[in-house]
Amino acid sequence: MKNAVLCLLGIMTFPLGADENIFAWKTGDFEVYTLVENRGPGRQGVLVGAAAADVERYLGGGFQSQTNAFLIKASGRIVLVDTGFGAALFDNLKALGVNPGQVDAVLITHMHGDHIGGLARDGQALFPNARVYLAEQERGYWTKSNMNRSAVAALAPYGEKVTVFRPGELGKAVPEILPGISAAAAFGHTPGHTVFLLESREEKLLIWGDLVHVQGIQFPLPGVSVTYDTDPREAAVSRKRILSYVTANGIPVAGMHLVYPALGTVRAEGDGYRLEDAKRN
Repeated sequence: MKNAVLCLLGIMTFPLGADENIFAWKTGDFEVYTLVENRGPGRQGVLVGAAAADVERYLGGGFQSQTNAFLIKASGRIVLVDTGFGAALFDNLKALGVNPGQVDAVLITHMHGDHIGGLARDGQALFPNARVYLAEQERGYWTKSNMNRSAVAALAPYGEKVTVFRPGELGKAVPEILPGISAAAAFGHTPGHTVFLLESREEKLLIWGDLVHVQGIQFPLPGVSVTYDTDPREAAVSRKRILSYVTANGIPVAGMHLVYPALGTVRAEGDGYRLEDAKRN
């Protein structure tokens, strides 16, 4: 398999090992990079609300599971969206010539371990100069109501450098948390699950966190949820609403559990949808 970082304005190559781990995309003035944390076979047992016949039809040969983070560069600012497990993340950053101390902001879609694992280690912030942004509802659930120790430990080293916000709704009032980056609610997977909309030069990209875990079945059947969802029914409602919105508005999407390149355009197909992967130019 070729080792490549792909860009719509050209192809940049880096020595990344045997797999393709980084994919580059342009949204206006934003440079966006998929950073693959890990990949492997998925478990069909995580599905909620899927008929056996549908599982066989859409996933009969199994499916690939993948975890990603995203790096954004624009106007001299470096932003991470989630930190994965903190496994391959730092090698991927190094391959792009980015030192953790150069990261200005970390946006958190939600506080599951595969999204905040790279925030801190042994009580130390792994991005010492970054401000962390996350939804008020998300922080409240994990650090107050639930008192999840890993969530508390991930945020603690950042102290007053944690900024909370209340996500808006796509198509309505959506708060801008950084220039050109706004935050919208996609509750259900977790109580404060957030998607981030990038806008620059009349181009857009929606980084949608864990809206879809198993793309082989959740695009054609968006009512199917997963056991990881705090509220599977609400997660399905959010998924249907956002899939409809990005399809109607032609907005490309990127996801933390979409398979490489983990970025593409959603098309309507029958009663559901399909993802058309971004391609090399």
